[in-house]
Amino acid sequence: MADSRSAAAHARPVPDQTPHGDDRPGADASPPRQPQADPQAKPQAPPHGAPGGGDPRAAADRKQRRNRLFGLLGAVVAVAAIGYFLYWLLVASHYVSTDDAYVGADLAQVTPQVPGAIQEVRVAETQAVKKGDVLVVIDPADARLQLAQAQSDFNRAVRQTQQTFVSNDASAAVVGARQADVGRAHAEVVAAQAALEKAQIDLRRRQLLQGSGAVSGEELTNAQNAFASAQANLAAAHAAEAQSVANLKQAQAQLRAAQAITAGTTVQTNPQVTLAKAALDTAQLNLDRTVIRAPIDGVVAKKQVQVGQRVQVGQQLMTVVPVQNAYVDANFKEVQLRKVRVGLPATVHADIYGGKVDYRGCVAGFSGGTGSAFSIIPAQNATGNWIKVVQRLPVRIHLDPKQLREHPLRVGLSTAVKVDVNAPANCRF
Repeated sequence: MADSRSAAAHARPVPDQTPHGDDRPGADASPPRQPQADPQAKPQAPPHGAPGGGDPRAAADRKQRRNRLFGLLGAVVAVAAIGYFLYWLLVASHYVSTDDAYVGADLAQVTPQVPGAIQEVRVAETQAVKKGDVLVVIDPADARLQLAQAQSDFNRAVRQTQQTFVSNDASAAVVGARQADVGRAHAEVVAAQAALEKAQIDLRRRQLLQGSGAVSGEELTNAQNAFASAQANLAAAHAAEAQSVANLKQAQAQLRAAQAITAGTTVQTNPQVTLAKAALDTAQLNLDRTVIRAPIDGVVAKKQVQVGQRVQVGQQLMTVVPVQNAYVDANFKEVQLRKVRVGLPATVHADIYGGKVDYRGCVAGFSGGTGSAFSIIPAQNATGNWIKVVQRLPVRIHLDPKQLREHPLRVGLSTAVKVDVNAPANCRF
C-alpha cells in the first residue's frame, strides 16, 4: 500500500511555480521547473500553441511591452525633431556662427629713419607704452655735425642774398651815372655842332673877303684850321656819346641780372636762402629722429634691437601692438554670408576667457577675397580634375572699446563669432 501511494505521488505533475506576466529580466529565458519524472508514469503532451512548453500569455505580454517601448521611442524622436525644427525656425535661423575666427590688430612696425649705432633701449618685451614714449635712442653725434654744417650754409646764403640786394642798389646808381654821362655826351655833341657851324660861317666870310684883300692869308688859314678842328671835336663828341650810351646799356643789363635774382622776393624768401633753410630743417629733423618714439598706444612685441647695434633706415626694431583697438577676423563659409551685411550686431567669445565674457561686436566689412585667393600658390581650378571646396571669406568684426579695456585681447587668440542676421544693420563702434 505504501508503495502504491508513493508511485501515485510521483506520477502527479507539479504545477508551474512561475507567475504569469513576470516582468523580471530573464524570466522568459528561465525554463519551468520540471517535476521528478516517474519511470513508470506516462509522458504528457505540451499545451496547445506553446512551443517547447512556454506560456502563450507571457509571450503576448512581452510583445505588447515591446510595441509600447517602440511607440514611446518614436514619440520621443518625433518630439525632439519638432523641437529642433522650432528652435531652428525661431532662433537658430536668425544667426550664423563660426569658430574659425582670430583676434587681429593694425600693428605698428617701429623702424629707424636715420642710420646709426644704438645708444639706448628704454623698453622691454611685453611692456605697455603710450604714444610719444621714447623707445630707442640712436647716437646723435653724426646728426649734430650735419646740423652745424647746414646752419653754416644757411647763414652764408642769407649774407650772399643780402649782398645781392645791396648790389642791386649799387647797380641802380651806376645806371643813373651812365644816364648822366649820356646826357653830358649829348650836350658836348650839341656844343661841338654849334662850334662847327660857327667855324664854317667864319671860314665862308673870310673866303668871300679874300679877293678884295681885306683878309690876309694867315687869317684865312686860321679860319680853315678852326673849321677842321670843329669837325674833329664834333666827331669826338659823337663817339663819346656813343660810348656813354653803350656804358648805360651795360649798366642796365647788370641791374636787370641782379634784379632777376631778387625780383619778387625778400631775404628770407630768396630761393638760395630757402634751399639752405630746407637743408637746415632736414638736418634738424635727422637729429630729432635719433630719438625713436612710440607711434601709438600699445604693447611692445618682437623686440629685435640691442645697445651698440648699428641699424639702417627701414630695419625693423620692434612692433607695437594696439591691443585697445583689436578686432576679430571671422572666416565664414560662403554659404553663410547670404544675409550678412555691414552693421549687423555680433557676439564674440574668446577662448582665453571662456564663456565668462560676451564681447559686443559689429560687422565692419568683408575682405576683398578668400584666403585661398591670396595664398602664395593660389588654386588653379581651370586645370586637372576639379573638386568644389566651400571657401571661407574673412569678415571684419569691430569690438566694443570699453569691453576691450576691461578684458584686453592679444593678436592671434582664438574666438567664436555669432552674427544676428535678423537684427537691423545699424550697429556702429
